[in-house]
Amino acid sequence: MESLINLIIFLLLLTLGYVFGRMAESRHYKSIRQREDELRSLLVMPKKVPPPQYALYESELVMGNVVISVDYFKTFVAGLRSIFGGRVGAYESLLDRARREAVLRMQEQAQAIGAEAVYNLKFETARIGQSAGQGLGSVEVLAYGTALLPPSVYSEMAPQA
Repeated sequence: MESLINLIIFLLLLTLGYVFGRMAESRHYKSIRQREDELRSLLVMPKKVPPPQYALYESELVMGNVVISVDYFKTFVAGLRSIFGGRVGAYESLLDRARREAVLRMQEQAQAIGAEAVYNLKFETARIGQSAGQGLGSVEVLAYGTALLPPSVYSEMAPQA
């Protein structure tokens, strides 16, 4: 009887984790899509050299980072997947959200300083908060690049001598 109660509690917690995790992920994706639409005019390029039309522009480092925690349900599903092998879709969506959020935060920083574009986009990803091999914990993604500022904007920002 006690083991049946424990199983019911486990399944209830697993179901709650799934439902609330999906709701949080859905809200986050909605926010990401909305902000991506708002920042669509700010170009972000992985090219190492800026396009020729930006030759006279000034440059400044911009970055955005995010730490996203893995919910218990995703950890449980990933554990099951590791038994059978194959793609771990639960972690793929986590990394997708983290990368997109980091890029958005970088774009917001670039927009705040008056940049027209960001080139040489790079990513750094780290796993943090893992406890004794019990799953991923949290993932940190840092997006950084070089913001291109029109000469007039940069001269207004530069400290006066």
